[in-house]
Amino acid sequence: MELRHEFVDYIPKQLDDNVLYVSFRFGTVVHRCACGCGEEVVTPLGPAEWELTYDGDSVSLAPSIGNWSFPCRSHYWVEKGSVRWARVFSETEVISVRKEAKTRRDGYYQKGPDALIEELPRRIVRCNLKKPIWQMLRSLVRWGGG
Repeated sequence: MELRHEFVDYIPKQLDDNVLYVSFRFGTVVHRCACGCGEEVVTPLGPAEWELTYDGDSVSLAPSIGNWSFPCRSHYWVEKGSVRWARVFSETEVISVRKEAKTRRDGYYQKGPDALIEELPRRIVRCNLKKPIWQMLRSLVRWGGG
């Protein structure tokens, strides 16, 4: 399954299937669950959350997306605009992953404000450009007619 990305200021109220809405303004990526159940998946970006990589053509998110609180319990990676399915975790594994995430967040937020400000821009987006910067920028700008 392929997911296209759209860079937006605000997340639209009505989400299209197979679209990753990336808002740098609010440091978040939102999409409908890749399994097709229609649930809205929100992945906040930041040093203690998800990391977005943009290569000039496609978007990747890390770590994986585990929708364990949804009825579908889907689990997948978004790599270069493609969904790579991961195995379903047991309840014990889900609890363990949630504990690790909480520990990571707690450790991050216990740092001083100077460290937080310094780390945030580096982790929100990594760009590995495979084409000239003007082509990348052109893809980000909606050219108006008339």
